[in-house]
Amino acid sequence: MLNDRSWLYVAVLARSLATGMIGVLLGVYLAALDLTPMAIGAIIGAGLAGATVATAAVTFWADRVGHRRALLAMTLFTVLGACVLSLGHSPWTLGFAAFVGMVNGMGRDRGAALVLEQAVLPATTTDANRTMAFAKYNVLQDVGHAFGSLLAALPMVFELTLDASPDGAQRAAIWAYALLCAIPFFAYARLGSSIESGRVLGPGKLTPASRRTLTKISGLFAIDSVAGGFLTTALLAYFFYERFGVSASEIGVLFFIARIANAGSHLAAAWLAKRIGLVNTMVFTHIPSSLLLLTVPFMPDFETAAILFLLRESLVEMDVPTRQSYVMAVVRPEERTFASGITHLVRLGGWALAPAFAGLLMAGHSLATPIYVGAAMKIFYDLALWRAFRNLKPPEEDSAA
Repeated sequence: MLNDRSWLYVAVLARSLATGMIGVLLGVYLAALDLTPMAIGAIIGAGLAGATVATAAVTFWADRVGHRRALLAMTLFTVLGACVLSLGHSPWTLGFAAFVGMVNGMGRDRGAALVLEQAVLPATTTDANRTMAFAKYNVLQDVGHAFGSLLAALPMVFELTLDASPDGAQRAAIWAYALLCAIPFFAYARLGSSIESGRVLGPGKLTPASRRTLTKISGLFAIDSVAGGFLTTALLAYFFYERFGVSASEIGVLFFIARIANAGSHLAAAWLAKRIGLVNTMVFTHIPSSLLLLTVPFMPDFETAAILFLLRESLVEMDVPTRQSYVMAVVRPEERTFASGITHLVRLGGWALAPAFAGLLMAGHSLATPIYVGAAMKIFYDLALWRAFRNLKPPEEDSAA
């Protein structure tokens, strides 16, 4: 019989498969409906806006409503939005579906369910095993993203095997997306009482120490998220396409391998953190990844650039499980939902803000300018993070000391 942590793993894997799939498929599906690029952009934006609103709702109300109940409700909205998306034709209907269903066109799971899962995951394990639990969680997430991107080929499969029309095949694929979105509902329905640990049933307040910590770390995360907005998958793919003249399929394979490298790095991060600490692991793996990225624009061919990029991808995500584990460790259990929500809202804002500026830099300067700016900002963030938090230890490191 699966425990609560295992059911959370089932949920994140299914949701990441759906997210990876719709991230690739959404633009193609909307274009097949003869929508204008402006309408497509607006619908994708509506999905991200829905995710932001849901994240804010989870941040401020999930503790009062109940963690399990909030997860079930969000899943129902996601499935509803997916169903309407598969049936709709007009931009207004599709935009409504994207907003209600929190449809994620980024191809990476960064929504409200993720916030709440990360807040409750520490209650399912011990301090000593918390970082490894987050590492496994992120491995499943990246594996889901990688294989979900391959599921974007479902319309072609339906056309060949079911003799479906192109329009019918596209809609059938969206129904498959809806089915994937429904799987977490059955996982959440089996969750037990451990995920309600740390709930605040009345108006909760941060301690002064937690407020200072959260304010400082959120400010640093804002810098990192803006830097990440300069380095989105879409912009990096565009850089490879224009700089080296490679096809979309070659870029797709490159990012599939990158996601697998990300997945492996999460387990390595948990191993390394036990030896050198969470903050040191975050900083001293992130800085080399930024330096590797800075070399990519100078490479003479795609093959060499791809190798350096994949080396970068094997390091760049090592700060993810360690960062999540650290934030949950340095606040009180009853503050975890709020802390997880606030730090994710900061990141969503940075990711939404930077791509427009990155596009302007590409048009006004060079294709590589966003890479230089993003990598430099990330190095600054890493050094500032180490200076600010090197002496604030999580419980397991204090005990070891």
